[in-house]
Formats: sequence, C-alpha cells, structure tokens
Amino acid sequence: MSLSGGQFAKEAGKGEAINAKDLAVTATKDRTLLAAGLISIYAFIIGFTDNYVRVIAEEAGLWQFHFTRSCMTAVLLGLGAAVFGWRVRPRNWGAVVARSAIHGTAMVIYFGALAFLDVALVAAGLFTAPIWVLLISRFAYGHRIGPVRIIAVALGFVGVLLVLGPEAMGGASLAAVLPILAGALYAMGNIATREWCEGETAQTLLAGFFAALGIIGAVGMVFLTLFPLEVPAGADGFLQRGPVWASGGFYFWTAVQAAGSLIGVGFMIRAYQVTDASRASVLEYIILPASAFWTWVIWGTGLEPLAVAGMALIVAAGTMIALRARAQEG
Repeated sequence: MSLSGGQFAKEAGKGEAINAKDLAVTATKDRTLLAAGLISIYAFIIGFTDNYVRVIAEEAGLWQFHFTRSCMTAVLLGLGAAVFGWRVRPRNWGAVVARSAIHGTAMVIYFGALAFLDVALVAAGLFTAPIWVLLISRFAYGHRIGPVRIIAVALGFVGVLLVLGPEAMGGASLAAVLPILAGALYAMGNIATREWCEGETAQTLLAGFFAALGIIGAVGMVFLTLFPLEVPAGADGFLQRGPVWASGGFYFWTAVQAAGSLIGVGFMIRAYQVTDASRASVLEYIILPASAFWTWVIWGTGLEPLAVAGMALIVAAGTMIALRARAQEG
C-alpha cells in the first residue's frame, strides 16, 4: 500500500492515534511508510533551520540559544494548547522526564565533544544511534531484528562516513567515545518514545524535550557567568560564550529555529510513535542529504563525489526499509 499526498493527509488525521488535537500513541501497529513521510518532512525543515545556526553562533552562545529557543517553544506550545486543545501535561511523569533527561544528556555530550573533537568525528559518533537502536531493541526488549534492517543500518552508516569524509575517523581516540555515548543515549531516548511513553501526545514529548534543553541552557549560562572562559571571536566561540545582549537578528533566527524545531521534531517524534525505532532510526539518516541540499541552496556549497556516493547509500538504506515495510504491512 503506497500513500499519495491525499492519502497521507487522510492517514495523518485519522482517529485518536494520529490527531492534530491529541497526537497520542494508542496502538502498536507499525505504519512505516507514514513514518517515512513524517521523517522526510522533519529532515526538510530541520535541514533548513540548522543551516542558520552559524548566523546565531556569530554573536550568541549555545547555552543562550538553547534557553531562548526553549522559552519560545514553550510560548508556542502554550498557544497551541489554548487554541487547539493540545494535551501537554504528561500521563506518566516519570517516563516523560526520563526520556527528556536522556535526550538532553545526549545533546550536552554531543555539543560538549565539539569543543575538543573534529565536527565530522562527533557527527559520526552521534550517527551510531541506529546501531545502538538495533542492539538495545534486540537485547533489552527482545524485538526480532531481520537481516534487511541490519543491512540497512550498516549501509546507512557507511553512507554517513562517506558524507562526513576521512575526518570522521581520522581523529579517533579515547575521547571519541563521548559522541558514541551520545549516540547510545539518543538511541535510548528514541526507543523510549514508544516503549515507555505509550499514550503520550507528541506535544507532551516535545515539551519535555525542549524543557530539558532549556534547563541545560540555563545552567550553562549561569556557569559561564560565574566562571567565564576566554571566548574566540564569531562562531568559534559558540560553546564558550556566556549570556550576551544579542541583536534582533539573533532573536529572529532563534524564533525561526523554535518554530521549525517545534514542527520538525514533532514530526520526528510522531514517526517514532507509529513505527518501530529500528526502522525509524534508519530513515532518520536522511537528515544529512536534506541538510546538504539546503547548504547548497543557501550558501552555494557543493559536495564532493564521495559525499554524493554516501548520500546514495543513505537513500538506498531508507528505500530498503520502506520497501520491506510495504511488503510486511500491506
């Protein structure tokens, strides 16, 4: 069964399980093609907004950015709750808080590693998440993992390494374990979306995710205010920079980030709710080609042939998952 644009919209608005008012998980049936559509939208949106982080980084710090964006998303979620009746309050506080803390910790480790490791190496570590999803799903939850998913994960990860280039493995060291740990935590958070948080709305999980990042941002701002570091000029000082009096440009692009992240991450969360995490995690590889597309459109930066080959492998991995799911789910 394939989904046309109209069918996709109809499926996305059908029943209590997928509803603009209350996006809660109420069934365990996998809908992988729907998840593929949701993740594609997520990648297209986030690929665009993330390209403007470099503009934000020119004058403000990572921690101020996280705190400010979380405040903005809180306002947007509050408006959505008031106007559309979204349910934001968790049904299971422990599960939502645990998931939010795990994802928040993954992001802290990821961004912290950027301070002393090459960007490509850190990104490669985070993109081990689908491998961790397979291992955790199989050995912690007893899910059956077929050969197609294993091959797709391996194919996608090789594609990631090709896109990131030789730098992705060139600086490997003991410190490189940190981004791999971030990938493991990110994987656990994604598994928790369905395993721990059944019955929660996507808006509830969004609120928890951004609340965790907002708290982390606030802690970072306080720490750097009390113990300021030497800050390089421009974007190079993104990690070390404490709170500053930012310009209107910072708030504009952070608002764009807030709106884009709210929509994009919401679609991503929903994808993990409607299909198995081991399938959704492979589909999430598409964020790299989407980001590269927007980098080319916005900044005119092209790709090396090796990176193009890597993207072809990523697309092939996603196609394998989609075709296999179509055969299994009907």
